[in-house]
Amino acid sequence: MHLDLAPEDLAFRDEVRGFLAEALTPELREVGRRATSVFTDKRHSLVWQRILHARGWAAPSWPKEYGGPGWTEMQRSIFSAECAAAGAPGLAPMGLRMIGPCLMGYGTPEQKAYYLPRILSGEDYWCQGYSEPGAGSDLAALQLRAESGGADYVLTGSKLWTTHAHWANLMFCLVRTRTEGKPQAGITFLLIDMTSPGITVDPIVTLAGEHEVNQVFFEGVRVPKANRLGEENQGWTVAKYLLEFERGGGSAPGLKVGLARVRAIAEAEGALDDPAFRRKLMEAEIAVAAIDMSERRVLSALAGGKNPGPASSMLKINGTEAMQRADELGVEAAGAYAAAFQPEAAAPGSNAEPVGPDHSLAVMARYLNDRAASIYGGSNEIQRDIIARLVLGL
Repeated sequence: MHLDLAPEDLAFRDEVRGFLAEALTPELREVGRRATSVFTDKRHSLVWQRILHARGWAAPSWPKEYGGPGWTEMQRSIFSAECAAAGAPGLAPMGLRMIGPCLMGYGTPEQKAYYLPRILSGEDYWCQGYSEPGAGSDLAALQLRAESGGADYVLTGSKLWTTHAHWANLMFCLVRTRTEGKPQAGITFLLIDMTSPGITVDPIVTLAGEHEVNQVFFEGVRVPKANRLGEENQGWTVAKYLLEFERGGGSAPGLKVGLARVRAIAEAEGALDDPAFRRKLMEAEIAVAAIDMSERRVLSALAGGKNPGPASSMLKINGTEAMQRADELGVEAAGAYAAAFQPEAAAPGSNAEPVGPDHSLAVMARYLNDRAASIYGGSNEIQRDIIARLVLGL
């Protein structure tokens, strides 16, 4: 595997760096610097998405036929790394990285023509309706019922931990259309208008003081059967395809930036004087270097036209656990400053007077938010089971 960039890739990297230097405003850089989650506030992420969309770069992985740039795998990797290094805010992944590719794989021509341009422009903002009370890691146990009602399905039940449902106008959702037989064989994948009568979104405020997730209730909600993605009772297959893109790699650039941030805090607060802390930090940096090499191997496979497959499970495990390790080191390095509860001061553009130095404002919120990283997108325990079955043959 060759690690040196070809001349054309070096030229592309320089083009990306020049664009980011010009397009990223101080306000957008502050948003990226203070982010506590992979989900950036919609009010900020859409500003950045529209800038990228005007350049044709909002969806790096999309082919040209659907409005993407048609980049090579190497170009996508370069772009991701440069955005992370420049401190660019993240874009909402639900549309661009999840339902978008899923529509390309399973959508009808009409669904593709309608939804894909609206995802690119940011006109549609999506949330994911998967988890339910009693059906999180065991997603096949979901019970949101979809009864047939003429040309519609009629939905009754609820979804839980629904990220950004309070901002979304659309949801891609798993529902139960059959109760007999294997649980996975009775699930259907629907596209739902969040303004439909009977939908209620209740906020869940986290320990970090942030409103990111919600519980969504469905009381007799009618969804046209034309909004089904794939065949009835075949939603589990569609969902597994989508989750490969949610779990797929690309985390190494962000992890490197996160550890560099931790090292800067540690240097400012004197934590690097502690040999034990230095050892833990270097071990974390070695782990991220290993993830980086693994992602490059997957990059090579993707360049050959393969999908992420079981490797996405491996990268999901290692990437999320490395992120949590960096968060723990950040809290340790910040010391007492990490204990201050100040979500208002940590918000981008806030005029609230912070407690302590700016570098520690988001440390504890990031730690608390990322505790869920080893659960969402399929818990790491489930990913280990996938590896055991599909890779090790156990």
